[in-house]
Amino acid sequence: MMKGLGASEGYGIGRVMLILDQKLDYTPREVADVDAEIERFHSAIDQFTANTLAQADAVRKTTGDKEAEILEGHIAIISDPFMKGEIENLIKAHQCAEAAVEQICQMFIDMFTATGDDLTMQRAADVKDIRDSLLGILLGIQEVKISDAPAGTVLVVRELTPSMTAGIKKENIAGIITETGSQTSHSAILARAMEIPAVLSVPNALSQLSSGEQIIADGFTGDVITAPTAEQIDAYTAKRDTYLREKRELELYRGKPTAAASGEVYELCCNIGTPKDAAKAMEKDGEGVGLFRTEFLFMDRTSLPTEDEQFEAYKTAAVVLKGKPLIIRTLDIGGDKEIPYLGLEKEENPFMGFRAIRYCLKHRDMFKSQIKAILRASAFGDVRIMFPLITAVEELREGKALVEEAKSDLRASGIDFNEKIPVGVMTETSASGVIADLLAKEADFFSIGTNDLTGYTMACDRGNSDVGYLYSPFQPAVLRLIKSIIENGVKAGIPVGMCGEAAANPMMVPLLMSFGLSEFSVSAVSVLKVRKCIAKWTKAEADEVAAKVMAMTTEQEITDYLKTVI
Repeated sequence: MMKGLGASEGYGIGRVMLILDQKLDYTPREVADVDAEIERFHSAIDQFTANTLAQADAVRKTTGDKEAEILEGHIAIISDPFMKGEIENLIKAHQCAEAAVEQICQMFIDMFTATGDDLTMQRAADVKDIRDSLLGILLGIQEVKISDAPAGTVLVVRELTPSMTAGIKKENIAGIITETGSQTSHSAILARAMEIPAVLSVPNALSQLSSGEQIIADGFTGDVITAPTAEQIDAYTAKRDTYLREKRELELYRGKPTAAASGEVYELCCNIGTPKDAAKAMEKDGEGVGLFRTEFLFMDRTSLPTEDEQFEAYKTAAVVLKGKPLIIRTLDIGGDKEIPYLGLEKEENPFMGFRAIRYCLKHRDMFKSQIKAILRASAFGDVRIMFPLITAVEELREGKALVEEAKSDLRASGIDFNEKIPVGVMTETSASGVIADLLAKEADFFSIGTNDLTGYTMACDRGNSDVGYLYSPFQPAVLRLIKSIIENGVKAGIPVGMCGEAAANPMMVPLLMSFGLSEFSVSAVSVLKVRKCIAKWTKAEADEVAAKVMAMTTEQEITDYLKTVI
């Protein structure tokens, strides 16, 4: 048996089809006719654009608009004047088109990868996909046809790229195995969107597996069973049938309120990264947006987005939500994200450094522009402002003061906005947990970011396998902070939500219900699953579970117990 990361639920039972990386070898050379080489580069872009539009159309029909937009975004990236101009500059310096494309694309790949942020690192995967496609065109290499895969195929690839999905016939693909990827990588997102079981980050899968061999991929546990016995095949076939039946039953919760078995009602919202994601949230029956990450408005460009550009993005999301809540997190960026035009300095420990609210409060003009854009959007819906990485009351006060300045500017200009727009705090550090009682006196709401809260509290990097065992929201230290944050918010009479990944974990749900959480914010695809999970618990049952958990002393003891009651 091989082991990876279960990233898309389900059980893939079938035969292996290996998709090996294309050999994109070339010999760098100096070019004499620069104009002809630039024309060759432009022709490659034209062909890439035509190919990508065709792929996007195919993906839109089989998977959906959001996934097609990932591919269409590739056209925007390679057409960006900065990227395109830098490639042309290298060609003008007599480099061949292949070398110029590879060098500039690698610069962007390194920039995005260095952030360590999963969402930003997806951009690195995008640029890799663009680079490989352009090099293939320049070198005249034919792409592998995944569309030829027969029914019952388990695809094994190094990385599932957006362009690959265009050739996938969902009815023929039983599962996907990759050598790379995380829960938030494109591979995981695309597999989940296509509802194909997937196991990612299986070491040396391409060299250890053979085309045609029978295999089972468990998208829940990350297990990959090679040479399965007849008994194993029967057992997993039964598991697959049960899972598919339960998945169909989730539709019974569409359109229903999010309520406990004892009647308590909760708000079930979605996390989004772009205005277009708001439509996906509504399509999946979300009750609003608990976290709108605004970072991507600032990326993939050569200068700051204007106030009007930001306003249009926030307004679009607010209008789509039709009065449902939209919590917009202000720019969460800093020393760990190398956006060239921001002029950020390298830091020895960027996650402890000049980022998020700290950066924004030192760049008041930029910050005020974003706040004014959010305020303007508040005239079109239930918009709320959330500050990230608050560790001291002074930061919250300074941010709120800037909101008041922005309000004064808009009043003077006669621009409408919600005078009583709520301003909240993303509690994602141990400091914010310890002073939650103080912050609750001055914030309109809390939203717990469990990803960073876990990392900061346990002093561990989730990407470091040597300390990965510490990275769990079920660590007693993390649970105590979560409980304290919620209880202090409830005591102060403000709503408390959770927008970290733990909000969708069935083992966490009864604990959060017992602690007093009022809002769950999860990925759009998790909405119905979380609603069903909440509906199975009464408040008294949740309280009983939480009391036992909070008396336990180790993460292992806690998770072992929770597995028995879920």
